Amino acid sequence: MNGIPLFLQHVIRVDIMNMYHKKITLHKGLIEGAYSHMMFGFVGIRVIKTAIASILAIIVANLAGAVNPLGAGLLAILGVDVTRKRSIKTVSARFLASVVGLLLASLLFGLLGFELWVLALYILVAFPIIAKLNFKEGIVTSSVVVFHIYGAGTLTLHGVLNEVLLLAIGLGAASVVNLVYMPNEEDKLVRIKKEVDAYFSLIFTQISSNLRDTTYVWDGHEIIDADEKVNEGIFIASKALENRLMRTDDIHADEQWLIYFYMRKAQLENVQGILQLLSQVYQSFPQCYLVADVFDQLSEDVKEPHYTGKTEQLLNDLDEVFRQMDLPVTRGEFEVRAAVLQVIRELQQYLKIAKRDKKQLRLGV
Repeated sequence: MNGIPLFLQHVIRVDIMNMYHKKITLHKGLIEGAYSHMMFGFVGIRVIKTAIASILAIIVANLAGAVNPLGAGLLAILGVDVTRKRSIKTVSARFLASVVGLLLASLLFGLLGFELWVLALYILVAFPIIAKLNFKEGIVTSSVVVFHIYGAGTLTLHGVLNEVLLLAIGLGAASVVNLVYMPNEEDKLVRIKKEVDAYFSLIFTQISSNLRDTTYVWDGHEIIDADEKVNEGIFIASKALENRLMRTDDIHADEQWLIYFYMRKAQLENVQGILQLLSQVYQSFPQCYLVADVFDQLSEDVKEPHYTGKTEQLLNDLDEVFRQMDLPVTRGEFEVRAAVLQVIRELQQYLKIAKRDKKQLRLGV
């Protein structure tokens, strides 16, 4: 790794498997809703909502005189989802998939009897059909009601209608609970934004230090942490947006959060490009110190609640200063100054992204 600054060598030597594991753990936790840590944050609320929906469904099924009211509670558990929009979509899919499943099961059980191999045949036939109809979310729900019919051992109109009633009550209870309350993610998004801004500020400070001293050692963990936080912010902002059923000021605010985190995602790619260019800066020249001052300013601007334009002005001034400087004397100076110039171009692209999105956004540089 000759010619690569020590800090970048250290970044390259970071344990790749640990990085991969951290990212997989983050995404798995976000996508699944992370039922662990059960009484904290959104997960605790979801568990409480599931309990309420289940009990409500059982009570209503009892009052309606349904056979096996506990089945309504089970269906309610399956119907509770992470967002309002997703809840409406999946409840519809589960109900329609279950109706299709009941029709197919009634046909097979009526013609071939209540045998285990007929149940297996139902799975082989029904599951692909349900998936083909884009009701994949309802495969489990349809299996519950069909297994109820199979367990009864008889096929009657009353039995089929009872399963439809349990479906309506269970999934209806889940829908009501989902629509009544969804947690406000604003405080969580504000906290994540502050953490992301802090990571960016630290990254720019480290870049500045390396430009002044190419032997400076930095492990680069802020880049990994910033990327994870940005992904977490995108997930939570998307979830908050899906909880808005009508266009209001709140939905506009959620869209702003998505713009912010996607902006940071794009800017992080620019930062990674800058780090690659720094591998060619193996000596410090006056130009390096001047660009380091720009990164010092950016490390402050990134924490401001609005686009300041200070860093952009410094870059514009720097262009004029560079034009007035003497040409490189040695090959090494030429290579370093060329790399520094490319760093400036990447930084201009970073600011271009910020300036473009700040027309819609007032959250930070």
